Amino acid sequence: MTEQTIALVTGANKGIGYEIAAGLGALGWSVGVGARDERRRVEAVAKLRADGADAFGVPLDVTDDASVAAAVRLLEERAGRLDVLVNNAGVTGGPQQRPTALDPATVRAALETNVIGVVRVINAMLPLLRRSAAPRIVNLSSHVASLTLQTTPGVDLGPISGAYTPSKTMLNAVTIQYAKELAGTGILINNACPGYVATDLNAFHGTATAREGAAAAIRLATLPDDGPTGGLFDDAGVVPW
Repeated sequence: MTEQTIALVTGANKGIGYEIAAGLGALGWSVGVGARDERRRVEAVAKLRADGADAFGVPLDVTDDASVAAAVRLLEERAGRLDVLVNNAGVTGGPQQRPTALDPATVRAALETNVIGVVRVINAMLPLLRRSAAPRIVNLSSHVASLTLQTTPGVDLGPISGAYTPSKTMLNAVTIQYAKELAGTGILINNACPGYVATDLNAFHGTATAREGAAAAIRLATLPDDGPTGGLFDDAGVVPW
C-alpha cells in the first residue's frame, strides 16, 4: 500500500496488546490504542510516541455498543478506513473455574468480552475494513482453546477452566464462520495463540514475555494477500482445532 497502514488494537494499553501496538508501530504504521481506561490509554500512547510510533488513543469498551460506534466514528474521521483490526481485549473470569461450582455470571462475562465483544467490534469496523487494499483481522485466542490439545493425553494446558477456555474455543468457531462468509473479499481473518505469557491476567505466572507473545499476532496482521484465512496459529505455525 502506498498510504500509511492504519491499525486498531483493542486492549492495547498494557501487556500483549501494548506490545502488538508497539510492533505494528515499529513498522511505520499508524496504530490506534483501543482501551477503556483513560489514564492507561493516555500513558500507553505517550510511551509509544516516545519510542517513535505514530500512536493515537481510541476510547473503547468492547462490551458497549455506543463505545464501539464512537470508535468507528473516530477512525472514520481520522483515516476514512481501517487496514488491520487486532481483537486483543479479553478477560479470564477469575482463577477458580471448576464447572461444577461455576457461577453462570462468570461464563456470561467471559463470553461478553471474549466472543460477543469481538463480534461487536468486527461487525462495526467492517465498513472501514472493506475500504482497505489489504484488510486483516486478528483475534487473540489461546492454545487452551484447542479441543485437540485439551483432549491429548500428556498435554498440560493448566487448570480446569469452565469459562475462559470455552469462550476461546467458541471464538475459534466464530472465526471460522467469518472466514467462510468473507472468502473472496480480500479480508483475511485468523486467530493467534500468544503462548503462556506473563501478564496480569495470570498474575504474571507465564513463561514468555509480552513482546514474545505479540509475535504471532503481528505476523498474522502483516500477511500477504495470498496468506491463510480462518486458521489458528502460534509462532511455530498451525495449531490444531
